[in-house]
Amino acid sequence: MHIHTLTAHEIQPPVIEDLCTLLGDAVSGGASVGWVAVPSTQDATAYWHSVADQVQRGALVLLVAQDAPQVIGTVQLHLSDRPNGAHRAEVPRLLVHSRARRRGVGAALMAALEVEARQHGVSLLVLDTRTGDPSQHLYEKLGDTLAGIIPHYALSTTGVLEPTAIMYKVLGAVGPHPAESGQRTDHGTTLPRGT
Repeated sequence: MHIHTLTAHEIQPPVIEDLCTLLGDAVSGGASVGWVAVPSTQDATAYWHSVADQVQRGALVLLVAQDAPQVIGTVQLHLSDRPNGAHRAEVPRLLVHSRARRRGVGAALMAALEVEARQHGVSLLVLDTRTGDPSQHLYEKLGDTLAGIIPHYALSTTGVLEPTAIMYKVLGAVGPHPAESGQRTDHGTTLPRGT
């Protein structure tokens, strides 16, 4: 298994086809990942093109796990565009194909995501997951903390409004805020110290 980030240019066929298959597999298995029915190939492809656009803008980092040559898992890091939130990022979606589960793929993707987060100056990760799902247990095992549960949060594939667990993980000190140290800010702009 190989885990790496994808550039917007790399989010093209056949990778998009693998990502569409991965998304369809997750939704058909009942995962709470934003859809209540398996998206059509056209809708899934449009979704992954929108992800590529966000990667191109520097708003999102997309990591994939590949088991040569197929994509078996993916995770996203959504970087905050708010001036007071440059230190935090959201993990909007972790997907592992049902054939690849229980092999450490999800944990490996999250570990790689944390490395990427630190490289972007992120010291706080936030995410939500359906309460009681295996993903919640994975996040807890990886050190995430439950902040709270929101009832009736998302409509499931079975038509039921289900609760979601809001979780976070403090990655530790990553140094001064990028704007204070002349580091990368605003997803690509580097400011000299004192500006």
